[in-house]
Order: sequence, then C-alpha cells, then structure tokens
Amino acid sequence: MRAQFFLSLFLSVFTAKLTSESDSKFKIAFGSCGKQTHPLPIFYEVVKQNPNVFIFLGDNIYGDTHDMDVLKKKYHELGAKESYQHLIQNTEALATWDDHDYGQNDAGKYYTQKESSKQIFLEFFKEPKNSERYKHHGIYHSVYKKTGNKTIQIILLDNRTFRDDLVRFPKGQKIPGRFFYRPDYLPHTDDSKAFLGEEQWFWLEDELKKKADLRIIASGSQFSHEYNGYESWTNFPHEQKRLIQLIKKTKANHLLFISGDVHYAEVSKFEHPDCYPIYDVTSSGLSSTWRFATPNKNRLEGPIMENHFGLLSVDFEHDDPHVLTEIWDIRGNQRVEFSIPLNEISFH
Repeated sequence: MRAQFFLSLFLSVFTAKLTSESDSKFKIAFGSCGKQTHPLPIFYEVVKQNPNVFIFLGDNIYGDTHDMDVLKKKYHELGAKESYQHLIQNTEALATWDDHDYGQNDAGKYYTQKESSKQIFLEFFKEPKNSERYKHHGIYHSVYKKTGNKTIQIILLDNRTFRDDLVRFPKGQKIPGRFFYRPDYLPHTDDSKAFLGEEQWFWLEDELKKKADLRIIASGSQFSHEYNGYESWTNFPHEQKRLIQLIKKTKANHLLFISGDVHYAEVSKFEHPDCYPIYDVTSSGLSSTWRFATPNKNRLEGPIMENHFGLLSVDFEHDDPHVLTEIWDIRGNQRVEFSIPLNEISFH
C-alpha cells in the first residue's frame, strides 16, 4: 500500500508538471496552397502536433473562376474531405486568402466578383455573424488569444481586395544576372499604388497600438524575402517601408510575419535601420510543390520543397522567452527548428 501511495503521488506530480508546461506553451500551426482535389493528408500531421489554432494563409482552394457556383463547389470539395474534417474537429481554424481562393490568379482590386467571393469565404470558414468582417470591405481581421496572463495578437491581412495591379516585366527586357528564370513583375516606382489600401492601413495602425505580448501578421504574400520578380510585398517597396515606419511609430514590439504563396518553406529576416528585424516564416505547400526556390539573400532556413506545414510555439514562462519556429513535412519529419528570442524583435 505504501509503495502504491508513493507511486500515485509521483504520477500526480508528474502529470501536473506536464500539464503546467503544456498550458504555458501556445502553438500556432499554419500553411497555404492546398488543392481541393488533393486528399491533403498533411492535416493529419498537423493534428499530431496538437496546435491551439491552425491558420490558413491563402490559396486554401484553387478557385480561379468568375462563376460563384463553381467557387462554392470547390470549397465544398475541401470541406467534405476526411482530413479537413479531422483538422477542424481537433483545432480552431482561422483564415485569410490569397489570389486563387480570392478568385483569380494574381488578381487585385479589379476582380469583379470580390464581394461575392468574400461572402463564400466567410460562410465556409464559419465566421460568426456578428464579426466585423461582415461590416467592412475585404476580409482583414484580428484575433486575440490568451495564454496565462499574456496576449497573442493574430492579424489576418487582406492583400487582394484593395491592391492595385502589378507592373509586368517588359517583354524583351534583359533579365537581371542573378535570376535563372524570367521574372513576372517589377517593383512599383509610383508611391501612390496601393497594396493594403488606406482603409486597411488605418485599421492596422489602430491594431498595432493595442496591447499584445506577441504579434503575428498573417499575409498571403511574403514580406521579408528579397525581391524575386514574383508576387510579394517587394512589388510595393513603398508599402514595405510604410509598415516599418508604422511599427516604429506605434512601438509595436514582438511582431513577426507568417506567409505563404510560393510552394516551399523558408525563414527570412528583413533588416532595416529604423526597426528591429522582421522575421517571416513562409509555409506554402499543403499539397502544392514548385520546381525551384528563388534567390533570397534574407533566407536563414530552408528552402523545404516537399509538402509541409509551419508551427510556432511560444512559452512566455521560459527564462528567455522565444518563439520556436518549426517546419514539419508530409512524412512527419521536422525539417526546420529555428528560435526567435522575443528580446530581439523589440525596441529596447
């Protein structure tokens, strides 16, 4: 009996310790670029990591249509999948969009079905009817999560609804020497061209003034990588600079990006003299793949070309609080483990 008592006591203390450690750590899984015609077994791997939330970063389906009945059908294909049902039954799902689920490849504000597409998006992801998303143009939104006495702010950007058209790379123009492929787009030189749009900028400034212990900006397009001639924030360098200045103005500490679109994973670090470094963890390829990774002098980890998802874990009770960044592939292998100290992504 005495041995049994001590065994019981040990197990209760051990279980309490595990529970305490688990409760102090908040896990955010994320990914993008999943085709509705694919079985998407990656969602089973996501659930194995037991995240508190999963963020869809865009290209959540490949809609690419002006026919809203077709768009609804493609969302239904995703929703009916056993792997998707397994995901949403085991973790909370948040979402923003990119071009293919918005409705048209590389589209911006001139896509004629954007209001109808928005309604289908919100209904599919079961956005509460009292959500602010129904009350303004676009789907930008923020969500707050508590872990202990700390607050995590998740900012879901809309990089489609308000965006001006891109500048096409001219036919016949010499391809820059560092490229081994033909770029699609050039950076804008006209500072009046919009990426987020004034309405969204006004909202974002208000969000960055709010109290948070960690801020995660979810963007369909990459922010921190090097210009590569494809779609990204680098097509609007004045908007990139504007965000840096906004972070400085609002003194918004502990901010990092998660992004998708490119069909591979990488961790990039954008450095600017007016701000702390902006890390961008790109996870793209829930089912999609690409032939190559583009040049990126800001890349710290990756590229991972196989299907995968990203995972952020934060433990505020650690002696040196940090965000642990991971990439997990379709075979359940951890491919990236990279730590971002919170004291590095803050104004001192």
